[in-house]
Amino acid sequence: MKILFGVCLAVSLSAQTVAWRDAMRQTAAWYGGAEAVRIADNLLVYQRDVGGWDKNIDMAAPLTPEKRSELEKEKRDPEAHSTIDNDATYTQMRYLARVYTAMHEPRFAAAFRKGFQYLLKAQYPNGGWPQFYPLRNGYWSHITYNDDAMIGVMELLRDIAAKQPEFAFVSDGERTAARVAVEKGIECILKTQVTQNGKLTVWCAQHDEHTLAPAKARAYELPSLSGSESVGVVEFLMGIDKPSPEVVRSIEAAAAWFRDSKITGIRVERKPAPGTPRGFDNVVVADPNAPPLWARFYELGTNRPIFCGRDSIVKYSLSEIEYERRNGYRWYVDRPARLLDREYPEWKKMH
Repeated sequence: MKILFGVCLAVSLSAQTVAWRDAMRQTAAWYGGAEAVRIADNLLVYQRDVGGWDKNIDMAAPLTPEKRSELEKEKRDPEAHSTIDNDATYTQMRYLARVYTAMHEPRFAAAFRKGFQYLLKAQYPNGGWPQFYPLRNGYWSHITYNDDAMIGVMELLRDIAAKQPEFAFVSDGERTAARVAVEKGIECILKTQVTQNGKLTVWCAQHDEHTLAPAKARAYELPSLSGSESVGVVEFLMGIDKPSPEVVRSIEAAAAWFRDSKITGIRVERKPAPGTPRGFDNVVVADPNAPPLWARFYELGTNRPIFCGRDSIVKYSLSEIEYERRNGYRWYVDRPARLLDREYPEWKKMH
């Protein structure tokens, strides 16, 4: 019997057809199937009692009885991590809404609503969201645009308020609460946009939850202007149906900053580096034909691209920081190009 159980368990574990990273990329009909329900039931096990979820976990992987028991104990721990970082919580909520819409199983609507209340509780009175809630000491309590965390939450709440089809089951009262939370979030976005030399610019990846000033996160993520996360913020603002003059001003100023801050004539090349930990080294090389790039971080006050290792000392070229950080982080981005070339011009035609 033990051998037979082991064989059956191995077959069950190998039967997974969809990884969590792909669970939101399926057809509408798929969310009414057995595999979708299995994953949704996994999410119920992973959901913390506080209402949120942790990050960086393949929540679609089949659960052994031992793992399920471990998670059931962990979810009751008030210190267990719940976060909006790396697509956590708001993505699980979207998934549960799709499965509920297809299946109308009450347990999935209940878990969705528990997550919804979690997001409302986590929002600061000033409209921002921390990376972790319940709050953790350190940069995790900052208002977090990094990795589009706050924007991911606001996009979900905006879709709920707009009564998108997959959220048709949400009550009018919950829809109103979502709308109010989004309005507060927009106020926070406008207040945290950084002004330099009398001009509005963009945003830091995280802002102090009390002063709203640009704030430090990890040792190599200093207070700065973000050439990456600011794109997500602008895209969200451009999605507002009837933008106020303040929102229009914010978008126009950010677009101007992106135009002024683009970097031309260089590209980042991954060169072979035998004997190094990764076997390669990221090197900036001159290339007059390269498409424009933007730095991940720009120095406050000077608007110079900055680079930083784990010593938290500002450098002005990628080559100056240690090998591990130079090759373990994306220091240049091209994300603003689509914003300037396509999204912003389309928005301008409408406004």
